[in-house]
Amino acid sequence: MGTYMNWQTTLTWESAQQRATILQQIRQFFAERNVVEVETPALSQGTVTDVYLDAFNSRYNDSSVEHATNFYLQTSPEFHMKRLLASGYGCIYQIAKAFRHEESGRHHNPEFTLLEWYRLGFDHFALMKEVADLLKVVLACEEPIQVAYQTIFLDKVNIDPLIASREELLTLIKQNNMLNDWLVIESEKDINNDILLQYIFSEIIEPTIGIDSPCFVYDFPRSQASLAKLSVNDTRVAERFECYYQGIELVNGFHELTDAQTQTQRFQEDNTKRLAAGLNEKPIDKQFITALSHGLPHCSGVALGIDRLVMLALNAKHIEDVITFPIERA
Repeated sequence: MGTYMNWQTTLTWESAQQRATILQQIRQFFAERNVVEVETPALSQGTVTDVYLDAFNSRYNDSSVEHATNFYLQTSPEFHMKRLLASGYGCIYQIAKAFRHEESGRHHNPEFTLLEWYRLGFDHFALMKEVADLLKVVLACEEPIQVAYQTIFLDKVNIDPLIASREELLTLIKQNNMLNDWLVIESEKDINNDILLQYIFSEIIEPTIGIDSPCFVYDFPRSQASLAKLSVNDTRVAERFECYYQGIELVNGFHELTDAQTQTQRFQEDNTKRLAAGLNEKPIDKQFITALSHGLPHCSGVALGIDRLVMLALNAKHIEDVITFPIERA
């Protein structure tokens, strides 16, 4: 009997209507700004090389081709959307299904909904302002604040993340009683201290920011921003931003890297890190690189988790409360 129990949705009819209203608000927001809605494929021949992201694989048996083709479900519509920009499109947005091969949890389902948009001529500060405007519309929140990654480390843990040694970072984690064997092993594989910095950021800093109003953190270390332009003021950092609100990481944005050669090099560096971590290399998306070679206009782009946004708007405690069928019921 028990096997038939989970056919019902986890999203109430009332919440479904509220979710629909939010999607309507988003579309209205972009219509007023002449940003055009587009659709791109969920399947792609290329995927991300990011060490911390894994895509779902799919085989396509085309009778006209000798071998089956390997496709990936998109972790985000980014590469396809940038190909549209390189094809001559103007400002665009998309509300897309995205897929990430990782465990489900309070804030994550392996299949989720992403809002991604690109603004020609914007730098990351102009885009942060637009994201803030959207958040105020949907969440009726206070004016968001902005703080540099380096500043927030100095303020919260009194360490400069751009020059701190591995020993200093491990000492800080130890002082907070958060040191474990996994972390030490992982950080030894990682030349850039990134594992330690990300751990300190997510476990120690993140819970203390974005409580009363959304908090934008910008200018991440270059090794944590493979798709962003390096800052002209400090080449140790790249022009990437994230936004945190009430314990949820909501937004990830970039002043987009437009140079094909640099981008290829960054993807190759990712793959080197993947191999060092005992993971498989990922094929570099050649169509995306070719599009960059053809020419991507100066732009900034951002991805925002719709399900997480709805959670905040509805004051929901679990992602299951804002989607119809989580992975266990799919």
